[in-house]
Amino acid sequence: MGALATAVRVLGPPRRAPGEPPRLSRELPLVGHMAEFVKNPFGLLQRAQREGGELVALRLLHQDVVLATGPEANEAFFRAPDDQLCRREAYKLMTPIFGDGVVFDAPGPRLEEQMRMVMRMLRDQRMRGYPPIICDETRAQVSQWGDSGEIDLLDLMKEITIYASSRCLIGDEFRRGMTHEFHELYGHLEKGINPIAYIYPHAPLPTFRRRDAARRRLVQRIEAIIDRRKRTGDRPDDGLQALLDAEYKDGHGLSPHEITGILVAIIMAGHHTSAGTATWTILELIRNRECFDRARAEVDAVFAEEGELTYQALRQMRYLHDVIKEVLRLHPPLIFLFRKVLRPFTHNGLTVPAGSMLCASPGVSHRIGSVFPDPERFDPDRYSRGEDKNPFAWIAFGGGKHKCTGNAFGLLQLKAVVATLLHEWDFELAQPSHTYLDDYEQATVLPKYPCRVRYTKRRTDAIEVDESVLIEQERILDRSKPVRVTIDTQLCQGHSVCVSEAPKVFRVGDLGEAELLPEATSSALYEDSALYERIERAYEHCPNQAISLSQETSE
Repeated sequence: MGALATAVRVLGPPRRAPGEPPRLSRELPLVGHMAEFVKNPFGLLQRAQREGGELVALRLLHQDVVLATGPEANEAFFRAPDDQLCRREAYKLMTPIFGDGVVFDAPGPRLEEQMRMVMRMLRDQRMRGYPPIICDETRAQVSQWGDSGEIDLLDLMKEITIYASSRCLIGDEFRRGMTHEFHELYGHLEKGINPIAYIYPHAPLPTFRRRDAARRRLVQRIEAIIDRRKRTGDRPDDGLQALLDAEYKDGHGLSPHEITGILVAIIMAGHHTSAGTATWTILELIRNRECFDRARAEVDAVFAEEGELTYQALRQMRYLHDVIKEVLRLHPPLIFLFRKVLRPFTHNGLTVPAGSMLCASPGVSHRIGSVFPDPERFDPDRYSRGEDKNPFAWIAFGGGKHKCTGNAFGLLQLKAVVATLLHEWDFELAQPSHTYLDDYEQATVLPKYPCRVRYTKRRTDAIEVDESVLIEQERILDRSKPVRVTIDTQLCQGHSVCVSEAPKVFRVGDLGEAELLPEATSSALYEDSALYERIERAYEHCPNQAISLSQETSE
């Protein structure tokens, strides 16, 4: 009886302090829920949400972790100040990869300055030149295919996204230098991101030794490029040069160590996450043929109208945009987003104590039926129904001030890659449909290998185009009434889409965030109906949903 009573105490709901979140059942001595986490991390988090609701506590070895899910808890999580919920303390595993004092290891103000440097490559005006580059890289990777055959789709997407994102965001010189040695070094960095690194990032393991040696070698490669540019005076208009020219507020420039860390962060942010999502987009379209036909009809119509893949062409692909959002809802690349609790965090009467880890989980939040009805169903139309109206319901890129800085580029790259392939190739599954699964054993969730599909070349000269599939932008403003525009500065990251669309209303402020021009409060400014259309585009295309519009309503 004594052993049975002990087992019941261990496996049943653990005790909790008054006011703290409920604790997840089946907690084992010493390891807590770690064994279940290693076996199936997503399954563990789903069980936690079902059992505990918005906030539920679990334990991974010595670390208490509290899972937050649902729009309200997500908003509290993402809006919390850095001195309460800290990313720097939560992502120590990335310090050996990005470097000491770089990105997540940088103090808050320093990190903000580094992100503003990166944002120069991600602002709207520069983004408008990226689609042809992405299209070119996509076609280059399939140029040797022949008329039909079979490939591993994930391998293809990894090649396309690493070359396309590097060429767009860093530059042609860096892209040309991506030799076999670079891929080997980069692979060693990637392998340094594993579950052990979350707890012991500097453990004396061969994987971590190769990781550290690879980073030192990458610094040497960057130093060689910097030295060459200094000797020759060459100053190409690329992302690497932008970092070389950047300065902190104190007047100091970036060191090769810092530049290497930022470049690695850029590549990692736009590589595996995009490769996995692009793969799942093709797979889900094949598995949902009606969606495939709708997306392709839209792509073909846009190509027929525009003639090439431009920034404006991608904007017209509204259904494909919703397809990708639905893929990211069902297959978000990150299982969880961590923060270290520095000061007690309270939500809905429950308090998470300092010292805990608090995490949000896109995949779990995206499968809450009260937010996304019939959550396991692939349904791109749910976004035209407004199921993502709350900006903290769909959190594939995170949310708030710390939403993934590259989210706009990520969506643009995904649309460009998928649109190019859909327009020029037919695809079908080469494996049973049920064998295409998410692989939760990796830090970045990708489709499991193998991931094979068959392809056939399309005759683009024989495509019948239906231009009626293109959806016009919906009017949301009454042109006869003044409009009040507001910006949520906690959401804005400075992509400046609004500035490109409506320069009479918006500008980039001193801190890189959008702000209203002083004269934008004048009702006389809105007498031109064309301005309403510009404001609507700024509102619709803001990557962070930071803009709100309101008008007086009739009694």
